[in-house]
Amino acid sequence: MDLFEKLRILGDSAKYDVACTSSGNDRKNTGSGIGNAVSCGICHSFSADGRCISLLKVLLTNYCINDCKYCLCRTSNDIERAAFTPEELADLTIQFYKRNYIEGLFLSSGIVQNADHTMEQLCQVVSLLRIKYNFNGYIHVKVIPGASPELVTKLGLLVDRMSVNIELPSQKSLQLLAPQKDKEKIMGPMRFIRDKISENKNELAIFRKAQSFAPAGQSTQMIIGATPDTDFQILKMSEKLYENLKLKRVFYSAYVPVGSSPLLPVIDKPPLLREHRLYQADWLLRFYNFKASELLDENNQNFNTLLDPKCNWAVHNLNIFPLDVNKAEYNLLLRVPGIGPTSARKIITARRMATLDFADLKKLGIVLKRAVYFILCKGKYMFPFKANEVNILQCLLSDNKLFPAFSNTVQLSLFDNLSPTMEDELKCLTGQM
Repeated sequence: MDLFEKLRILGDSAKYDVACTSSGNDRKNTGSGIGNAVSCGICHSFSADGRCISLLKVLLTNYCINDCKYCLCRTSNDIERAAFTPEELADLTIQFYKRNYIEGLFLSSGIVQNADHTMEQLCQVVSLLRIKYNFNGYIHVKVIPGASPELVTKLGLLVDRMSVNIELPSQKSLQLLAPQKDKEKIMGPMRFIRDKISENKNELAIFRKAQSFAPAGQSTQMIIGATPDTDFQILKMSEKLYENLKLKRVFYSAYVPVGSSPLLPVIDKPPLLREHRLYQADWLLRFYNFKASELLDENNQNFNTLLDPKCNWAVHNLNIFPLDVNKAEYNLLLRVPGIGPTSARKIITARRMATLDFADLKKLGIVLKRAVYFILCKGKYMFPFKANEVNILQCLLSDNKLFPAFSNTVQLSLFDNLSPTMEDELKCLTGQM
């Protein structure tokens, strides 16, 4: 088969894997090789000097011994099959790099023969790039569940980031749609990688020239919408992965129908909004000190489609608000919709110099269209406002770009149940407040 025909087939087969958006690691060129890795992004992202950079995202092979119902490459699926040799793929990567098409490689594979055989092939590809071609660019490789620790160690010393895809958040879902897979075979390598990264940090602290093991950490991916698992179950799983396995990222992939199994749901389009809400909630877990149990619970197991998770949490916890931005501590400022970690730090710094008002907050980059309902400046709201759940919800929805229909609705009065008096009408005419 022609090399570019293989690339067409295996590049297309890799498109459903989303866990490759960023390098998270810096590696300078040593002077004797080619390429480098930049931590600020790889896959259709931007480097520190403003360049748009990308990687070659491809499978080593789409042959696979597993029959996962949700997977395009499952053994029972009648599709074009192809496989690169390690030499072909390494040479192809270098040729693409020299033509400035890519700056790194994201490599995954179907399982051929067994996990160890496939891992040996992946190790060969990366060894050729690092040793034969002296390639210093970013490389992210998917670890095959069930592979031996020796092969995982060998691969981890050559790549920047490793990942093991969980794919489905519960053992019950795996048994239903991927009977050849076992949760322990997936979690085992993830724990091993965590421990090796921790050991390597200690080695690097003692020996400056010790070889780095997966310096950009590890990540994983979960498929959303292929099983009945709720957002609460998925988010609780992500929280455990961050806390126990020290993952850098959990990626969420909206289920795309690629089969007709009766075990799979019938959907018109992928649940992209649900995927979006999970990414927003994931951000809150990692950078805003939220817990999964604060965002969802047993009685509310799925995210509100109309509001982002942070706004939804704030609306249902009005006992905490409003907060005075000139007095509230950092962790509480993070809870305000429209205020992120950078903005909160700016507020803490600026209020040491002067008492802030709403004009100052706007200059600091605070998203006032969301924050204004939850904060005070100098003990006052930005405008006369009756703070209750109905009013705040209506105001937030009226500016919801995901649901523009709400933008055209007539906004409810902020002062319902209050009839204007003759004095109020006279004040309106004279301009008095």
